[in-house]
Amino acid sequence: MRLSPTLPRRVLLPLVAAVALLATGGTTAVTAAEACGSIITAPLAPPVPADDPCPSTDPVVCRIRVLPMAEKVEAQRTRIRYHDLLEAMHRTEADMREAGASDEEIARELVDMRNQAKEITRAGMTPEEVRILEERNTAKYGNPLGPTADQLYVKYGSWQKVTDASMRTSYAVDRELALEYRPCPV
Repeated sequence: MRLSPTLPRRVLLPLVAAVALLATGGTTAVTAAEACGSIITAPLAPPVPADDPCPSTDPVVCRIRVLPMAEKVEAQRTRIRYHDLLEAMHRTEADMREAGASDEEIARELVDMRNQAKEITRAGMTPEEVRILEERNTAKYGNPLGPTADQLYVKYGSWQKVTDASMRTSYAVDRELALEYRPCPV
């Protein structure tokens, strides 16, 4: 299937993600020898008792800590797919810069892509997992998917910083899922 180059990124990202997930069977095999944009995995920590105090202030991290091992493995796979989608954002930024897009245009597009990546990734989660993520984001940003481009601009004061923020991930969640992300240099 040949995709039209005139399709907007917001249409292409879900299509590309779906094709990638189908092609890999929903998993991504990654090794330390791979180039940038990869995820390095380590063995997952065993679940801790639910009454064990969580050292993190992030409810997502606290939830991951107590998941049964099979659910932790699936959460790790889901997080890897999310990082794959974020890597597409790095390529989009480079393409847009090359085409002469403004910092604001790039930032707005990338915030939109990140929110789409969240929606795509959450489609494979349980309703309970999605609820926890959406409650956290609603409490923090007033939006179940997270901050808007305008909210990020108010917070950071520049569109370049909004772009940078849109491509950051939670180190604490990655660490809890035994992942190390190696982004491509810009």
